[in-house]
Amino acid sequence: MADRPPPAGKLAIPPLATTAYTSKQPKKRKTDFSKRESKRESDNKRNKTRVNIGEAFQRWRDLRDCIGLTLDSELAALLLDSYEKIRGTSTRHKVGHIASLPYTEISCILTESLSDRDDDFSVAGVGELDTSDNEAASVQELDTSMTSLDLSADGINVEEFNDIRNSTIDWADDTLCHAEETESVSSLDEEDEEETGEVDSDEGSDADYIFPLCVRTGGALPSKSIRFDALPAISVEDTVHDSSDVGPTHTDAPEMPEALQAQSEDEVIGQPASIAYHLNLQLLAEYLLLPIPMCTAKDPVTNEVCQAPGPFRVTVKSRATAAIIEWTCPHGHIVWRWSSQSTLEYGMLIGDFMLAVNILLSGNNYAKVALLFKFMNMGMVGRSTFSKIQDTYCVDTIKEFWEEKRGEVISKLQPKASVVVLGDGRMDSPGFSAQYCTYSVMENASKEIISMVTVDKCKTAPNSVIMEKEAFTRTFDTIHQEIENLSEICTDAHSQIAALFTKGIYKSWGVKHTLDMWHGSKNLGKKIQQASEQKGCSILLIWSKDVCNHFWFCAKMSANYDDFFDMWVGILHHVTGEHEWALGACHHGPSSDNEDKEWIGKGSAAHRALTEIVLNARWLGEVVKYLGFRSTAELESFHNHILMYANKRFSFTPPVYSARTLLAGLDYNHHVHRPVQRKADGSIEYRKLFNKKSQKWSLYTTKVDKDYGYIPHLQRAILRSRTTADGGIATCEAR
Repeated sequence: MADRPPPAGKLAIPPLATTAYTSKQPKKRKTDFSKRESKRESDNKRNKTRVNIGEAFQRWRDLRDCIGLTLDSELAALLLDSYEKIRGTSTRHKVGHIASLPYTEISCILTESLSDRDDDFSVAGVGELDTSDNEAASVQELDTSMTSLDLSADGINVEEFNDIRNSTIDWADDTLCHAEETESVSSLDEEDEEETGEVDSDEGSDADYIFPLCVRTGGALPSKSIRFDALPAISVEDTVHDSSDVGPTHTDAPEMPEALQAQSEDEVIGQPASIAYHLNLQLLAEYLLLPIPMCTAKDPVTNEVCQAPGPFRVTVKSRATAAIIEWTCPHGHIVWRWSSQSTLEYGMLIGDFMLAVNILLSGNNYAKVALLFKFMNMGMVGRSTFSKIQDTYCVDTIKEFWEEKRGEVISKLQPKASVVVLGDGRMDSPGFSAQYCTYSVMENASKEIISMVTVDKCKTAPNSVIMEKEAFTRTFDTIHQEIENLSEICTDAHSQIAALFTKGIYKSWGVKHTLDMWHGSKNLGKKIQQASEQKGCSILLIWSKDVCNHFWFCAKMSANYDDFFDMWVGILHHVTGEHEWALGACHHGPSSDNEDKEWIGKGSAAHRALTEIVLNARWLGEVVKYLGFRSTAELESFHNHILMYANKRFSFTPPVYSARTLLAGLDYNHHVHRPVQRKADGSIEYRKLFNKKSQKWSLYTTKVDKDYGYIPHLQRAILRSRTTADGGIATCEAR
C-alpha cells in the first residue's frame, strides 16, 4: 500500500507494519459482532509488537528531556546500549548515571506484549539494570535462537526490525478495558482505518484507556508483510528470566507461604514477642527481593493474567496488634501479604487473643492498657472483642483451673487428724455500697487458700448487710463436706456468723468456732474509747493500749477460762498502782512507783467504767473463743493481694469479678512458700515498711521474686478452649 502524504499542519506518522489482516481488501459491510471480533483480532496481533511502559511514561519523558534527546527511539537505544555494556556485571547503577555509559549496538526481539509491565523502563532487561551472569547468558542464548528464525521469505531483517531505534511511541490497545469501554469504539473509525490504512492520532477515545502509550518495535520501518501467526509464541518470562528454550515454556513462580495458622499450643505459649516499628519493617521488606517474577493476579473481566513484574510496592498496615506487609504490583494487585502474627481458626490473630487473655491473667485493666498502647501508637484489640474473649474463653477456664488446684490442696489435708481453717469476708468496694462479697478460707498450718466464694448483692434480696453471712454459709457447707477432719474455724467477731454456731444450724455439727485475736483487741479498744468520752473518764485513753496488751497476753498464756479470768481481772488492780492483792499478783517484773502514766484512782468514775468493761458478762462469755489465740492476719494480707486483680475502684461483671478473685487465689497459693531472699553472705534480707496509722516502722523479710509458673498452664487451658470451640467470635477490631 502506497504511503499517503500527511495532511497540512500535522506531522507524518510512520506507517505501521502491514500484516495479513491490514492489507488492502475489498470493502464490504460487516455486522457489529464481526466488527468487534475483527477489531479484537487485529488488536491482539498488533499487541505483539508493542512495548508498554505504563505509568513510567512520564519518567521516560523526563529522562529524555534531562539528557537532551528529542526522540524516544534515541533514548531507548541509549538505554539498551548502556545495558548491553554492563549486563555482564551485577553492580547496580542509578538512572542518573546511564547517560555516561558507552554506546554499543544491541539486538533483541520482542514479540510478546509488555502492556502489563510498569517498570521504570518497560524494555526487556531494563529495570534497575541489575542482572547476574547467568541471566545475561540466558538472554544472549535466547537472542541467538530467536534471530536464527528464517524470516527472509517475508523480506524482513530481524535485527533491523527489533532495533529500538526503529521503534515508535504508539497507542496501547484496549484489551484490559472493561467490555463496555471496548464496545464504545466507533465502527466508523474502524471502517475509516480499513479504508485509509491510517490511524487517526487525534482519536479522543484513546484518553480513556488504562495504559494509553507504549513503545512499538518496527514502527518506523516501511510497511512490510509479516505473518506473526506463523511464528512460535514466547512468553514474557522467557524474555526476562532464565529460559534458553524456544517455545511455549513457562517459568512457574514459587508458591509463597500463606498466613501461618497455629497448629499447636507450643507455637503460641511461651513464644517471645517484640515491638516492631513500621519504618523498620518497611525497610526490611524493601531490601528483600520476593522470589516472584511477576504478578499472577487475573483480571476479573477478561480473566487475563496481570504479569506485571517487580519490584513491587511495599506497604505496612496495622490490624489490631499485628503488622501487615503487602507487596502490590503497579496495577493494584496484591502479590503477597505477610502478617507478623499467626492466626487461630476462624481468622483471629494470636496476638489479639493472647493480649486479651493476659490483660485478665495479670490483673490489669483494659482501659489502662489501651491508653498505654495509644501513647505508644500501637494497635490494640477492641474493647468488645476483649470482653467477648474474656467472657467466652477465660472465665470458665479459670474456674475449672482453680477447682483443679484447690482439689490438690484439699487432698493434702485428708491425712491430717485435725484441720483448722481461717475465714474472712471481703467487700468489693469501700463503705456500704458493696456489690460483691468474697469469703475466703485459709488452712491455718500451710496458709494456703482452700475456698473462695463470691456472693452478688442481687442474690441477697438485695441487702449488703447479709452478704457475708450468705457467703460464709455457702463456704462452710462445702468445706465441711470436703474435709471430714475439720475441727475448728476461726473468723472475725461477726455477730451473724457467731450466732450460727451458738444457736443456729451449725451448733451440732461438731466444729469449734473461734474468733480472731486482733479483732478481739480492736473491739476492746473501741469500748475503752467510748467509755473515755464520759465525764471524768478521759484517763482511760492513756491506759487503752495497756489494757489491750494485757488481754493479748492473757489469751496467749491461758489454757482455759479459769486461768484467763485470774490474770484478766488483775488489770483492775494494776491501773490503780496495786500489783499484789489477796488472790494474786501481776505477772510483770519489778516496776517503779513513779511510772510515766497517771494511776487511776480506785473507785473513781474511770475505774468504775473500766470495771464494767473488764467484767462484762457478754464479753466474758465470748472470751473462750479467743483462748485458741488464732489470728487471720495472713488472710487479711491475702485480701489486700486481691486488690491487684480486683481493685475496689473499678466495677466488674459478676463472672469476671469472681474469676479475678480466683486468679488472686492461684497467685497466692503458688507463691506462699517462696524462700526468703538472702544476701551475698547468706544472711536474710530485711525491709522496713512505715505504717501511716500507727506512725511506726514494721520489719519484713523479703522473698525471692515470683515466677508465675502456673500461668503457662492456665494459658494453655484457655487457648485449648478456643481451639476446640465449634465456632469463633468476630475478628478482633482495629484500634
